[in-house]
Amino acid sequence: MPDTADHVSSSRHDGESTPAVSRWQRYREFRLTEEELATALLAPVVLFLLAVSFYPIIETVRSSFYTGYVIEARPQTFVGLQNYEQLLSNGGFWNSFTVSMIYTFVSVPIELCIGLGMALLLQRSFRGKYITQAAILFPWALPTVINAKIWAWMFHGQYGVINDMLIRIGIFETTFPFLAKPNVALASMTFITIWKTSSFMALILLAGLSGIPDHLYEAARMDGASRWRLFRDITLPLLKPTILVALIFRTLPAFQAFGLPYGLTGGGPGKRQRRSFCSTISSRSPSWRLAVGRQRRR
Repeated sequence: MPDTADHVSSSRHDGESTPAVSRWQRYREFRLTEEELATALLAPVVLFLLAVSFYPIIETVRSSFYTGYVIEARPQTFVGLQNYEQLLSNGGFWNSFTVSMIYTFVSVPIELCIGLGMALLLQRSFRGKYITQAAILFPWALPTVINAKIWAWMFHGQYGVINDMLIRIGIFETTFPFLAKPNVALASMTFITIWKTSSFMALILLAGLSGIPDHLYEAARMDGASRWRLFRDITLPLLKPTILVALIFRTLPAFQAFGLPYGLTGGGPGKRQRRSFCSTISSRSPSWRLAVGRQRRR
């Protein structure tokens, strides 16, 4: 009897482990090392990125040496560096490039400073903390075109609410055309961008702040460190990688911004404050040209 019980028990045990062993054997049939398995899993992702990212970049560079149309079935003509020569000799391009640089390198640092201050405040414990965190993301969550149209009405030169408020408090005597003057329009666009994306900066920096260990602050407080020393010697150094990521995430979209300037002023006023991407889109959209300047016909 004991032998029979042991036999049944061992049979049950073997029966329970058999499926697991068989699955493991099926996995081992591939005979892949960890490096080969990682390569096999990453290969589809890499191929997808090559198809949707790198191929368009390569095709764009190739197309820059030709002149032609996107939609019309016409043969493209190889022109070498002629497109680049026309682009670099075009004063409108350099004006657009300058406006883009001013817009980017003025708005992004201010967004970083405001976002860092917001993140430091949101890190504290207070009633309604999570509701506040969700509320500050509302400007960033709004679609860019909707933001542009809202502020375009608010900055309207005749019946905008901002003009009305400034007249009521006595700063202006008459309405002021904010979006009709190039420099003021650029400043208004920069202000709207800061208002919209500072919360995005705060969200990224708040994630970085949550990763800093509390015991570092406790040890520093025991040594008599002030709040400024805590920020300078602990928070800021440990937050540098997150700040770098936040700057990358904001600098590239700011330089490529299209929806806000185009929705706010149509890329203007006129062409004096047109940004690079707006200039590119507006010069290509009417005829879907690939060349700089007028298409030469044969």
